[in-house]
Amino acid sequence: MRARIVLTLAALLGGCSVLAPPPPPPPPPSAAQPAAANDAGAGIAALAATLVGTPYHFGGADEAGFDCSGLTLYVHEHFGITIPRTAAEQQRGAQSVPLEQLRPGDLVFFRIRARHVDHVGVYAGDGRFIHAPHAGVAVSAADLRRGYYARHLVGAGRFWSVAAAPP
Repeated sequence: MRARIVLTLAALLGGCSVLAPPPPPPPPPSAAQPAAANDAGAGIAALAATLVGTPYHFGGADEAGFDCSGLTLYVHEHFGITIPRTAAEQQRGAQSVPLEQLRPGDLVFFRIRARHVDHVGVYAGDGRFIHAPHAGVAVSAADLRRGYYARHLVGAGRFWSVAAAPP
């Protein structure tokens, strides 16, 4: 199943310029950021990128379909990291990250239709993030730096920095 997803993603990336390129390699580890945590963040972002094109499904949290928080839940669980289910709960539970310190694998939070956080995505690097936007639109990449999502961005957080290396 994973091979089919990777092949589909490769075909989509080759024929459509609106999708983001694969996330850049993680930065070298620092004393404050162990290598295992860097590997988890980069792995989370890379796994999210392989899911581009997966259908949106409200309440979905598997390869049959995702909603936004189901996507973030799924990619974290793959690395043995348990996170809350909803976007608002994920924002409250995450270690806050200043936007200028975003790293691949971090979560980015948005207020789209509510006074509280109601949308989340996985930061992929280079100002791009992967998310399940809404009904009728498959998992895709979008730009944080300008446009619609830049106007609705309210913060970022991280769960993987305290996690162990990927299984």
